[in-house]
Amino acid sequence: MPSFDVVSDFDAHEASNAIDQSNREVTTRFDFKGTGSKYELDGQVISLTSQSDFQLKQMLDILRQKLVKRGIDIACLDEKEPEFSGSEARQQVILRKGIDSDLARKLVKMVKGSKLKVQAAIQGDQLRISGKKRDDLQAVITLLKNADVELPLQYENFRD
Repeated sequence: MPSFDVVSDFDAHEASNAIDQSNREVTTRFDFKGTGSKYELDGQVISLTSQSDFQLKQMLDILRQKLVKRGIDIACLDEKEPEFSGSEARQQVILRKGIDSDLARKLVKMVKGSKLKVQAAIQGDQLRISGKKRDDLQAVITLLKNADVELPLQYENFRD
């Protein structure tokens, strides 16, 4: 039976390279000289540290540019509120990976509501769509691409 998986993923190595490039740019830019601005990656959490809110916003723009150049969809970023303490401003950005259970249930409901003859099953942090006809599966991909989902979705493991 033909099937495919719906996942939300990014290349962690490319994300690490984008953060390294962002750090390099911040250390060489004139407007960041002597501010101690830096990016730190810890698992899937990127910590931005600088002196002011304005500089944090500039750093966030630099990070977005570098991630896009590296082929990572910035829709997977979850930006937390900036924290201010004394002369330092910090912000955390979380790189989201995987489809959470609430979104998975919403996608399954959407697929079942489309009246296509396919089955949708939640498997951990991904979704498995299977059906008898390849055309139905391609219709589901089109449906999900047109859906308003806050995470970037990829369609992998298409099997006939």
